[in-house]
Parts: sequence; structure tokens; C-alpha cells
Amino acid sequence: MPRPNARLTAHRPLAGLDGLERDWSFRPSRPSPMTRMRRLRSLATGLRPAPPHLAIVAAGPERRWNAYFAYLPTGRLTPAHEYTLRRLRALPGGLLVVCAAPGPQDVPQALTDLADAVYWKGLAGFDFSAYALAVRVVASRSAGADLFVMNDSVLGPLSDPEPMLAASRWDLTGFTASSAVENHIQSYAFYLRGVTPERLAGLRTILPARFACHAFQDVVALQETRFARIASRSMSVGSLWYADEARIGDPSLFAAAALLEAGFPFLKRSLLGRFGALHAPGLLEHLLEERGHPSAF
Repeated sequence: MPRPNARLTAHRPLAGLDGLERDWSFRPSRPSPMTRMRRLRSLATGLRPAPPHLAIVAAGPERRWNAYFAYLPTGRLTPAHEYTLRRLRALPGGLLVVCAAPGPQDVPQALTDLADAVYWKGLAGFDFSAYALAVRVVASRSAGADLFVMNDSVLGPLSDPEPMLAASRWDLTGFTASSAVENHIQSYAFYLRGVTPERLAGLRTILPARFACHAFQDVVALQETRFARIASRSMSVGSLWYADEARIGDPSLFAAAALLEAGFPFLKRSLLGRFGALHAPGLLEHLLEERGHPSAF
């Protein structure tokens, strides 16, 4: 989630897989004094009441859940959302969707037709407020289930994630990790094994029930970049790929094409928008077309 520095973006070469560490077990790194100051400021000023939420279709017991956070300020699904929902529906387990929309009445009927559980939440709070809701729901209504989570900042899954998830060695698995700010797993997608109230308790400062961050910089400071470190106190944590930010930058941006060619299941939406100049014109669109993704996002 941390944004790449614009000056570095203009000059940093694109990364291949040889610049990434595979099957990385989390190791803590020390945040800088400036980072700690920013976090204190976010802690003092950035917390707000959690957005309201409502069960449209309540979750029941499952051994595995696949959760998707869809941000729908217009109440309409895009072709990219529909692609993701079809792919998630095909995975083992139940499909749980947390939909951010202006009101419960704006949740598309297509979600309730397709998903096993649907929850509305208010538009504020970013992805971590949706994650907090999804993990709480699974811990209380399906205790012990495994939980795969993704948000709609990425397109996909563009390939089957099951072999990667089955082979992962940790209780909490990220798909990519970075040393930016401090060593952390990137939060667009992750896999959490054995979701129980006890496991949720170990994440209570990252996934609080009563509070949320309503500004991007506060989410980064207090939640995404601390997620792995806080989780590692009560569970094993790792990532399928890890990048040293000083050498490579954000792997989900700078190594995107190489990762896709290696079977990585996601592509950042922002690479088709504000970061489109990072890759050769038409390359990522071609890779998406090869994987059957619609051209409209």
C-alpha cells in the first residue's frame, strides 16, 4: 500500500524475479524515528469510529472462506469485479463479500445471488475496516476456518492461487512483502489459517472492531505496515515473495510483469492507470487478455 516515491519511480529499473526473495519468513526490522513519529501522530489524530455495517446474507460454518472486499460507491459492479467473483466462486470453500456502498440498499443483487455471505459496510475506513469485519465474522460464525482475503485494488485471481496457498508454511501468508517503512506483507491479499477468537485477539490492534482509519496515510502507518510484526507475536508469518525496497521498490508494481509470467495471481489496478508508464505500452493489457480478463476494469 505505501506509494512509491515519484522521483524513484521515474528512474528505478523494472525488477525481475532474480531481485526477489522467494518463500520469505517474516523478520522484523526497525522503523525509523520519523516513521515512529508519524505513527504517533496517526494514533493521536487518525482513528475514527468504525463505519456501520450490516449482514445482508449472514455467514454460516465453513472449513474455508474466500473473502473479497469490493468498493462500490456507485453501487455497480464492474466487469473486473464480476471476473474476480467468478474466480473466487470456483475456489474451495464459501464466498464472503464485504461491499462498501452508500447504504445497504445499494449492495448489488448480483452479490447476494452469487456469494454465500454478504456484508454491507459504509464507504469510510478503507480495506482494513472490511478485513476487520470479515475476520470477526469468520472467527465468530465459522471458528477454525481458513480465510483467503483479497481486495479490489488488484485484478484477479489471474491464475489458481490454491497451489501457492497449500504450499505456504505460515499461519499468515502474504503474496508479496516489502521493506518499505519496515518489513511488512502487502495487504491487497493474504491467507490466514485457523481463524478463531483467540487468533483475532492477537490482531486486535490491527483489526479493531470499534475504530478505523479514514485517511490513507493512517491506514499505512497504523495497519498495513504493522500487520506482519503484530501478527508475528502470536503466529508464524511469511510471504511468497519479498523485495528490498532500496533495491527494487514495490514488487507489485516494479516486478508485476515478471511475477505474472511466473504464475502470480494478481495485477495492481493502478498499473493500468497512474503507474501505467512503468511497463511497455500494451504489455500488461496483453498479459491480462491471455488470462481471459475483460478489457474493461
